[in-house]
Amino acid sequence: MGQLSRTSEVEDLLRSHAPQVLGALVRRYGHFDAAEDAVQEALLAAAGQWGPGGVPDNPRGWLIKVASRRLTDALRSEEARRLREEKAAALTPRDEFLAPPPGAARAPSEDDTLSLLFLCCHPELTPPGQIALTLRAVGGLTTAEIARAYLVPEATMAQRISRAKQRVRGTGFGRPDNWEERLPAVLHTLYLIFNEGYTATSGAALQRAELAGEAVRLTRTVRRLLPEDREVAGLLALMLLTDARRAARTGPHGELVPLDEQDRGLWDKAAVEEGVALVTEALSWSRGRAGPYQLRAAIAAVHDEAPSADATDWREILGLYDILVRQVPGPAERLNRVVAVAMVHGPRAGLAELEPLEAESAPGHRLDAVRAHLLERAGDAAGARAAYESAAGKTLSLPEQRYLQARAARLRP
Repeated sequence: MGQLSRTSEVEDLLRSHAPQVLGALVRRYGHFDAAEDAVQEALLAAAGQWGPGGVPDNPRGWLIKVASRRLTDALRSEEARRLREEKAAALTPRDEFLAPPPGAARAPSEDDTLSLLFLCCHPELTPPGQIALTLRAVGGLTTAEIARAYLVPEATMAQRISRAKQRVRGTGFGRPDNWEERLPAVLHTLYLIFNEGYTATSGAALQRAELAGEAVRLTRTVRRLLPEDREVAGLLALMLLTDARRAARTGPHGELVPLDEQDRGLWDKAAVEEGVALVTEALSWSRGRAGPYQLRAAIAAVHDEAPSADATDWREILGLYDILVRQVPGPAERLNRVVAVAMVHGPRAGLAELEPLEAESAPGHRLDAVRAHLLERAGDAAGARAAYESAAGKTLSLPEQRYLQARAARLRP
């Protein structure tokens, strides 16, 4: 399979069944780490057999039977000889886990997917561990695919996944009692996966579309399971409204095209319409108590609904950022608000707002890039050039680096 390039019908089918199959095994047997390995083996077996041989009448049942056999074999091999027969009896799958005859297939238990997400986003895991385990256990991606997506060696990603599985060993399967408190961690993990796909933090490509698409797919699943949750709706809307601009974000040679220069005719109108409808509905439920994802989606909707960059309602965007930074006073949110301030009140006002952020800003290129843009708008060519060059030296993304270097070059005497 190519780098996260699961585009065939068989591969899509496997990915949709992967979390339900894993959920069935973990619910029956426990042993999350061994069950996850068994499901991966079953997925690989199906990928090799279903193409030429055709998809079975009950693909989920087929996968459960194969994975169950692999799991019981693995568990038995760990037991001493005198325990084998006893263990075999205890591990025989119940009838509900066998493939029913054609036409009698049960509806997949999608709630298992949500249980797996809560398990993969356990608070004792680090964010990288949560992301890796989510993509493997819930997304059905192989370790090699995840490693390629994040530009790390496969051995490194394998260790990360192994450590994460060890940390959740013994955790009960099912929706936790405090699931509402854990839901923000799930949404944050999906948001991080999407962001890495939409704007890669390093490498030669600006975007990893397949990774962003996987985040959208998983968030749609959560939305189906929690249709009344406003923040889930807000996150899905934010992803759709942002990803709708994907085709316009790069030029013919992969170069970065900033938002105000994009050809809006290339934006995905269907995604924009769906995202606007979602966030409008979510905000109508909120009655003035919108959460961070709803607010971010509302900001994205203002951008996407504007017929041109000049027609963007920056005053509305600034008002939304004022609310957002009171809830999430993080450096990224505050930096985005600085841009809105500059668009409403002028670049000097934006630069004044930027000063308090400089001392507390984490290492990175975005603050220098924003400063460069505002200095250029304010007419300080020398200061802008220096800031662009500084930003270019800090980013690990080649398209961003080339874009910033080009902006600096334009300002040379």
